[in-house]
Amino acid sequence: MHLYKTSKGNILKSGNQSYLLTEDWDILINQKNLYYHLESLSANADILSEEQSRDLINNYLLPPIGNQEVWAAGVTYLRSRDARMEESEDTGNADCYQKVYEAERPELFFKALPHRVAGHNQSVNIRRDSTWNVPEPELALYINSNGNIQAYTIGNDMSSRSIEGENPLYLPQAKVYERSAAIGPCLFITNEPVNLDTTIHMNIFRNGVEMFNDATTLHKMKRTLNELAKYLFSELEFEHGCFLLTGTCVVPPNDFTLQENDVVSISIVGIGTLTNTIAVRNKEESR
Repeated sequence: MHLYKTSKGNILKSGNQSYLLTEDWDILINQKNLYYHLESLSANADILSEEQSRDLINNYLLPPIGNQEVWAAGVTYLRSRDARMEESEDTGNADCYQKVYEAERPELFFKALPHRVAGHNQSVNIRRDSTWNVPEPELALYINSNGNIQAYTIGNDMSSRSIEGENPLYLPQAKVYERSAAIGPCLFITNEPVNLDTTIHMNIFRNGVEMFNDATTLHKMKRTLNELAKYLFSELEFEHGCFLLTGTCVVPPNDFTLQENDVVSISIVGIGTLTNTIAVRNKEESR
C-alpha cells in the first residue's frame, strides 16, 4: 500500500485501486497496525479514478508528515563512517566516528520539526556558511506512538560536511536548519518487514547533466531498524509517532559540493522517488 498526503485529502493506493481517505493525518497513521487499519478503511472509502488520483498527487501533494518530529541516525553504514572520518581528518576528530560505529549505542540526533520538512518536488536548502554540502539518501521509518515501525518512506538528510568536519560538536548546525530535510513522496505500508535487499539509488543533476549516480542496499546497514527505533523511544515519548532517518551509504566524492538549482533524485524500490531542487535562503528570509 502507498499512502499520499495531499491538500485535498489522503489517497490510499492499494493494488490497482485508489481511495480517498478524509481522516486527520495524525490519527490516520498513528495506529497499532496501520496496514490492517487502512485495509479496513478502504472497504467504505470513496473510490477515485486513475485520472483523479493522478491529478491530486501531481498537483496537490504534501510531505507525508503531520505533527511528527523527524530524527536521524548517523554512522550506521561503513561508508558513512569512512566519510565522516575523511571530513574530520585534518582536525584530529576522526576517531570518534570509528568509536560510535563500533559502539552498542547508536548515534541519534534531532533533525527537523514538520514545518522545516520539504516534500517531493519542493526545494531543500544548503547553508551559505558551509563550503561543502551534500544530500544523504536514506530509508525513513514512520514509528507509531508505541514505538513500532508502521511504514517506510524516502528521506534526504541534507548535511553541511565542512561544518561537522570542523568539529563534531557543530553537528546540530551542520544538520538542523531551514529546509534541511525532505521526506516523501508517500508512506509505503506493508505487513511484512522491509526487504534488506531493497536498493537506494541517488542521482544528482546540474543544468541537466548528471553529476552523480550511485546505489546501495539496506543489508549493508550495521544496525537493525528495530534496534534504532528501540533506542529512540527508550527515553522519549511521541504523541503522534515520529519519523526516523536510518543513515546513508551513498556518499558523493569528496571533491563534490551541491550548488543552487542542482536537482537531487532519490529512489527506493517499492516506495518511489523523492526529487528536490537545491536552494539557498536569501538575506530577507534570514532576518
